[in-house]
Amino acid sequence: MYRSSRFIPAMLLAAVLAGCATGGAPLSNPNAAAAAYRDTLERSGRLSVTYQKDGQPQNVSVLFRWTQQPGRIDVALDSQLGSTLAQISVTPQAATLTQSGHAPRTEKDIDSLTRRTLGWSLPVNGLADWLQGYATDASGKRFAASPANNNVFTDDGWRLRFAEWQDGPKGSGGAMPRIIRAGRAATADSEELSVNIVVDPVQ
Repeated sequence: MYRSSRFIPAMLLAAVLAGCATGGAPLSNPNAAAAAYRDTLERSGRLSVTYQKDGQPQNVSVLFRWTQQPGRIDVALDSQLGSTLAQISVTPQAATLTQSGHAPRTEKDIDSLTRRTLGWSLPVNGLADWLQGYATDASGKRFAASPANNNVFTDDGWRLRFAEWQDGPKGSGGAMPRIIRAGRAATADSEELSVNIVVDPVQ
């Protein structure tokens, strides 16, 4: 298992993307609110992470494929060439991370599991909201972002900025985030972390 923990960061660092173009179609209604939250969701895009390891800044960029349904979230992290580096499944009972050639690792907490295996915490629970323009603010209230109201500090310590938007699914009449910037300061229980998410065009 210790070998597995070292293997993932090396693979991910080897797969750093060259920073491909991220231009997308303009939002048809700049005053649109976030589209209604959906329990079932499929998204893909690019995930870039900056974190600290042994006191030194590290940068990782991978492709992601996100599948969300009631009671379960599945995330695949892929290299630039499309090979799967890690597969993550999260249910209310447990989180499991699998990589090719290694036994699956299962823990109760997804943050702890990804931090030990990837070297940084993948905020899966937060992303379930963020990818749709929602969050829980510092006071515990539900926050619905929009192009005109795109910043929030969450109840678990993240500073979010929904930097760019795109039209939501056809017929929804709402907008969905295209670029999300998230940052979290170091605490006794978590490392300093910044995450930049670029979402592919909504189909």
